[in-house]
Amino acid sequence: MIPGKTGALGLHPQEPLPVVIIGNGPSGICLSYFLSGYRPYVREEVSHPNPILHRKLQELSGQPLLEQDLEYLSEGLDGRTPSPLGLLFDALVRPEGDLGGSAESLLTWRREPERSVAHLVLGKGPPGGAWQAMEGSMVTLSLGDWMEMPDLSFRDWITRRGRQLRNHRATTRDVAQYYQHYVEVKGLQEHFRCGALVTSVRALPPDPPLGAPSVAPGTAASALYEIQGELGEPEGGGGSPTPFRLYARNVVLATGTYDRPGRLGVEGEELPFVTHSVARLEGALRDRSLGPASQPLLVVGAGLTAADAVLIGRGAGVPVVHAFRRGARDPGLVFHQLPPVMFPEYHKVHAMMRAAQDGGQYPGYASLPRHRVLAFSPDGTCLLQDTHSGKTRPLRVAMALVLVGSNPNLSFLPDEGRGLALDPTRLISATRNPLDTDPFSYEVTQRPGLYALGPLAGDGLVRFLQGGAMGVAASLLRKPGLTGTL
Repeated sequence: MIPGKTGALGLHPQEPLPVVIIGNGPSGICLSYFLSGYRPYVREEVSHPNPILHRKLQELSGQPLLEQDLEYLSEGLDGRTPSPLGLLFDALVRPEGDLGGSAESLLTWRREPERSVAHLVLGKGPPGGAWQAMEGSMVTLSLGDWMEMPDLSFRDWITRRGRQLRNHRATTRDVAQYYQHYVEVKGLQEHFRCGALVTSVRALPPDPPLGAPSVAPGTAASALYEIQGELGEPEGGGGSPTPFRLYARNVVLATGTYDRPGRLGVEGEELPFVTHSVARLEGALRDRSLGPASQPLLVVGAGLTAADAVLIGRGAGVPVVHAFRRGARDPGLVFHQLPPVMFPEYHKVHAMMRAAQDGGQYPGYASLPRHRVLAFSPDGTCLLQDTHSGKTRPLRVAMALVLVGSNPNLSFLPDEGRGLALDPTRLISATRNPLDTDPFSYEVTQRPGLYALGPLAGDGLVRFLQGGAMGVAASLLRKPGLTGTL
């Protein structure tokens, strides 16, 4: 068991844990599964469509994957992610993933408690991370099967619940419930502490301050990390939060990238009618402060979340004005990457966005390509500028929904973690400036014992981030003194 039963988290506060995972979304859940003693083995006499990988797999038939040379196994693989381990794990679980085939996984899983590692997973809400905060009726971009965790078929799970995938895709509500169920059915609950807001993570000096534990030289890591935060209700219930402090030999950052919405940085962006959350739109529709007879909803942005907002608003009969900085036919728009047969609703929005250039129109929808917001006024007016002509126009709206991306919130790290990024002069971004990590261990280059998973390391899709969890687990299992402590 995890040592101790005192303190706000049910732990002995002075007993350093081998591993603390910050974030309880798919990355944190998957790593917890690996650290709980579940180990993947390559099935005997397997065949892989990739001839190079097939030959390598013949050499280790029936052997534990985490003890192999993962760099060697991943050499020569290519696909939809730059992560070599993301490609390797996906190739083993879905041998024909990009070919539309249905070949079975080449991995089998065994529970080996003696190879487990004591760990704690801290999350602000229920297991599932950002998936628990999304509007539940929206449909995932990825195929439903690509949302699953190791050794629990998402398709089988949803079928047992009497539901079906829509065009091979799932609702965000189904995904969130699947992740909660996964934690329960795999027996991971004892490692999860929900309602935990981390406010500080720092590496202690070689001579820790009075009251902090020390780590014997060579036991597991060269640094000891102090983690502070507040423990409240995971569902945002009442009561004052309880502060906590704990120590860890290794810390894994798995916080995702949805905590800090992208901002326009214009005057009036803090006004009450301006929001950066689709959940606020849903709330306004429920309380009928936004409806067919109201002033328009302004949606700012040209990504898929903005497209979701357009669909939600249009579905409720709300007049929608859609402003975005690119041209509607810009090849860089994400819609060009989506097969029309699988994503008809997004291609419908793209067609609506092109209407202004094509000479057509859609009742209750206005497309404003190559426009930017200059300011918001207290009376509900937005000042928009056509970036092609330079002309400006005022627009009175009921709500302005700004959806221009998001960034991770690493305020608990010194200088928000800038010094740990690929470019230490810029803010950390999942797509443009992730943390500088080793591609096979996911350990942060500048901080031994600190790891990053998922979007923080550049792995944006659930399908591929599991390879990162495999890499972290393999790295931790090689450190002396960590295993067999559960």
